[in-house]
Amino acid sequence: MTKPEANPKRRAKAPRKPSGPTMLAVAEAAKVSIFTVSAVLNGTSVVSDERRERVEEAIRLTGYKRNAVARSLKTGRTQTVGVIIGDITNPFYTDVVAAIQQVLYRAGYGVALCCNDRDVTLQEDHIAVLRDRMVDGLIISPTGNDARLRAALERTRLPVVLVDRLVEGLDCDAVIIDNRSAVHGAMRYVISLGHRRIGFISGMLDSFTGRERLAGYCETLEEYGIAREPALVQPGNFRIDEAYNATLRLMTSADPPTAIFASNNQMVIGVMKALNHLKLSCPEDVSVAGIDDFPWADAFRPQLTTVAQPVRAIGEQAAHLLLERFDGRANGKGRRIVLSGELKVRESCCRMPARLRAAAPPGRHSRKLLPGDCRRQCLQPGHGGRFYAHSRGGWSMGVPSPVLGDRSDRPSALS
Repeated sequence: MTKPEANPKRRAKAPRKPSGPTMLAVAEAAKVSIFTVSAVLNGTSVVSDERRERVEEAIRLTGYKRNAVARSLKTGRTQTVGVIIGDITNPFYTDVVAAIQQVLYRAGYGVALCCNDRDVTLQEDHIAVLRDRMVDGLIISPTGNDARLRAALERTRLPVVLVDRLVEGLDCDAVIIDNRSAVHGAMRYVISLGHRRIGFISGMLDSFTGRERLAGYCETLEEYGIAREPALVQPGNFRIDEAYNATLRLMTSADPPTAIFASNNQMVIGVMKALNHLKLSCPEDVSVAGIDDFPWADAFRPQLTTVAQPVRAIGEQAAHLLLERFDGRANGKGRRIVLSGELKVRESCCRMPARLRAAAPPGRHSRKLLPGDCRRQCLQPGHGGRFYAHSRGGWSMGVPSPVLGDRSDRPSALS
């Protein structure tokens, strides 16, 4: 039996040509061996400064790009970090992610970003997807139930760094601020202006940050002997619309507060929108302060008094903690970095009139203010003998602004 003739149209496949410059081209341009090029790229052995410079110059001239897929198959690493946040519209998160990306990029890592819009189920899906994509580690600002999240993160068996919030029972690295001290500092300032009836717009109380900030509010009231009234605490869940509704409830009640504290920047916006809707003036009708500074806080009228978080430092520290896990500089139990916020005193808080402070019992004030009652003075007494001076840029301290948490800044007497 004779073999059927081969189809003349069928041709043997030509060997696939490289799509770009190869390591061999780099080696020839640098006049070194291919092993030297590999050592420079992968850091696997010591190379003299002179040869390293030649290789790096050859890489630049040839336009060589490393094959990420081939490298990951060889090393078991993808040089990618998964970053999961709750709200991409919040300037806090965008600034933190920008800082993370800068540090990781300089170290040769890319970032895969996921936003769950504070949806616990979506957050778990993102964790699973990033694990399946073989990221080398995770940086996450947690949302929702601690037990479910802890289980999902533990299943990944990846290095994890928490940002802004802790997860109960999870042993991993974390970067947070001292939330209680941040609230203490702002509340002490508001109380030093004579306010006793202070509304609080809380975040999600199933989150570490939400619970800590509410605890800071309650502790400061207790510190000054001010009775806590449950009706003055309204849920805003870190959202503009919910803070708007919470403010409407506070300000239309039979005995509304003279000041409102919002526990994140989104909720400060919700508060201001509600006051505008009610035709109330800030700070003449009600003073407003909050946590999280943001780029346009001093563009509002009035300029907003806020506690600024060191967002860039948070992102940079989180990235460095993860890189130290990657290269073996850190092992063992999780490390926790706690940073401090800084009070930015501007125009949205003013002094309660002396006649109202004297007439009302502790913790309660009438809100019927006469025109000019909260008119600002050129110099306004502040913490510990300091003075706040008003200028076009807002209120500023007569001495450098302290880091929050310094107990010596507590007012010795309420004015």
